[in-house]
Order: sequence, then structure tokens, then C-alpha cells
Amino acid sequence: MKREVLAVLVLTLVAAPNGLTRAATDAAPLRLVQTIPLPGVQGRIDHLAVDVAGQRLFVAALGNGTVEVIDLKQGKRVRSLAGFKEPQGLAYLPDADELAVASGGDGVVTLLDGKSLAPTKTVAFGDDADNLRYDAARKRLYVGYGAGALGILDPTGARRGDIALGAHPESFQLDGSAGRIYVNVPSGQKVAVADVGRSAVVATWPVAAGSANYPMALDTQHHRLFVVTRRPPRVVVFDTESGKAVTTLEADGDADDVFYDAARKRIYACFGAGSLIVYTQDDPDRYGVLARVPTAAGARTGLFSADLRRLFVAVPRRTSPTAEIRVFDTGS
Repeated sequence: MKREVLAVLVLTLVAAPNGLTRAATDAAPLRLVQTIPLPGVQGRIDHLAVDVAGQRLFVAALGNGTVEVIDLKQGKRVRSLAGFKEPQGLAYLPDADELAVASGGDGVVTLLDGKSLAPTKTVAFGDDADNLRYDAARKRLYVGYGAGALGILDPTGARRGDIALGAHPESFQLDGSAGRIYVNVPSGQKVAVADVGRSAVVATWPVAAGSANYPMALDTQHHRLFVVTRRPPRVVVFDTESGKAVTTLEADGDADDVFYDAARKRIYACFGAGSLIVYTQDDPDRYGVLARVPTAAGARTGLFSADLRRLFVAVPRRTSPTAEIRVFDTGS
């Protein structure tokens, strides 16, 4: 049976609030529309980035030491960029037309020209350069690295300081209007709250519901932060105004990416245990499971593009015959 057909069958029944099931013909949250193979790509796949205007998807193939470039119009890989040591984080800077690549193996952030994809500058952070986020309003690129800091770069690659954290950061999210950065610090089982103007941590919130808090997503409209733990698998919802956890949701194992869809009031979470869970936001403090979509072992990273209304899920070559990107339509 083709994956497209299987996905439709899986999504025809979803969990209702009373624990029963209901037909989802009018509300199927995801539809598998494309599978893009990545032949020859071995090992773990880490994070993704998208160039919306150029219709390009970038994939950090950590285990392969490459960044894979996908033409979304053609629905195929068009380039494989080699020479990276464990590429982990990616960020596309649309105003500068640059791609930033953070490599964990050597702690280097590489800036590439957006058109040629040739390297233009490298910035050494010493150890474990990881997640990247770009603040377009302030023209600042943030990179989590080393034993505990967010490094700050401008689009030219010039360093503009650090935000000290005390332990290695995993996913972090920018709240531009509030001038805050929320950072997952798994070894401390906490969220660090940084003030971008002061370049300093101003608060820490314990993650009491679980440990190994890696993925994170942000709902700025309702002041909610979604933190996913691995031990045990949970989604913890924080009120960013009070710093308190307001509810906790069940999850699956080995999470590494989670996204908030503001237009549809949904959360999409990728789990390496082999599933994708769609949560619905009934109000800022109440959530439910809308659908569980089977994926593949190790498919724990992805990317949601609100502009394209697409959710991209990275599937490594493990149980699948080849690595691939599965593309889901999130609806109109």
C-alpha cells in the first residue's frame, strides 16, 4: 500500500474528547502529499530550514556530513553540500540571502551565499555548535554551543557577544516583541529565560514533569511555551507571563522537534519512536490529541512552514530503504 493512501487511512479516525473516535473527513489535520528520496544519505538527520521565496528546503544530514538541498517545485534533491563535520543546525536568512550551518563536530558556524551556496565565512565557537535562530528585526543570528552559551552573530558573521547559560543549550525560541529568548537546558532540567537587550539570563523555570527537555515551540499570541521531555515523554505547557506550567500532555518517545501552528491552533511533534502527533489547542490551557500519524524509526526531526502550509518530516535510512523527506499538507 502506498504511503499516501496509508496516511489518509490513518487520519480518517482521530481521538475525540470523550475517548471515542469520530470521522475526520472534514478535519483531517495532515495529508501526505509528497515523498522526496535522499539516495546515498546515511545516518542521523538533524534539523531543517526553508527558503520560502526560492522554494528550497535545506536538510542537515548529520551522519552523512552534508547539507542536502531540495527544490520543492521539482520535488527532488538538487545538490548535496559536503565538507561539514556533523551539521546540526540550519537557518536561512532571507534578507541577506544566506544559509547558516552549525556543525557539532568542530563547533563551526559556516555562512553560505544563498545563490551559489558557496561558503563566505566560518566562525569558530570551539565546541558543539548546535541550534540556530535568526532574529530578522534585530539582524542577529543566535547559535547554541559548547558547555553553555548562545553566541550572537550579525549577518556578516561578526561576533556580537554571548549569553551565558551554564550548560549546553538545546532548542530555543525567540519572542521578538517581548525581547526574550527561551532556552531548553536539559542537564539542568530547566528553561532559561534571556533578555536580548541585556544579553543575560533573567529567570529560570524548572521542568518538573520530566527530564531530557530537548524540543521547544512558542505561541506568542497566548503567551504559551511548549517543552517536550523524553524521560518520561511529555509535552509541558508553560505560561510565559508567570513562568508556571499550566498543563502536561502525554507524548511518544525520542522527541527532537515540535512546532506551533498559530493559524490552526495546533502543535505538531516529531518522535523518533516512529510517530507524529498533532495536538489541538482548545484554549491556552486545554489541549487534546487530534491525530497520531505513523512515520518511521528515527524520524524525530522536521520543519513546519506556515507560509507554505507544509510540515516536512525527515526519515533516516534505518528501517526505510533510503532516507527521505515526507511532506504533509496542513490544510487551508
